[in-house]
Amino acid sequence: METVKQTFTLKSIELGGQLENRHFASGMGFTGKNQSPQLYWENPPEGTKSFGITMYDLDAPTGSGFWHWIVFNIPSNVQEILSDAGNTKKKLLPDGAVQSNTDMGFPGYAGAAPPEGPAHRYLITVHALARILELNENATPAFVGFNMHFATLAKASLLVYGKNNN
Repeated sequence: METVKQTFTLKSIELGGQLENRHFASGMGFTGKNQSPQLYWENPPEGTKSFGITMYDLDAPTGSGFWHWIVFNIPSNVQEILSDAGNTKKKLLPDGAVQSNTDMGFPGYAGAAPPEGPAHRYLITVHALARILELNENATPAFVGFNMHFATLAKASLLVYGKNNN
């Protein structure tokens, strides 16, 4: 029997196919807890120097989607991010990790807030990076994405859905 090669994989103990109330915004008419999800990953590629995490709403009615969470420069020896690590006041990310601006205009996690209608698709991705990014918390999501693109060795994603039930 042929051995199956283990690939770079993103998982979560708390996420299933749907975002829970705790992952939704705690404003704009939403009663969520604005908590980023717990995430962990396995089998990063050789040469990984750091990791980045992004959470993107593919269905936001903006014409360009919506970036809910951007984290980069997670040390290469870290393979788990705790629930609510996106709360910048709690300092739950490892030393060196940077949370930069979301499309809300501030660093940290911006909970899901889909308008009424069909469920939105939220793509959560971990990027194995070949280097540390020379950026800070003021970088825009597009600029971080541009820099990640040229440093990415591999990426792994989870697709979860969120629907406005308010």
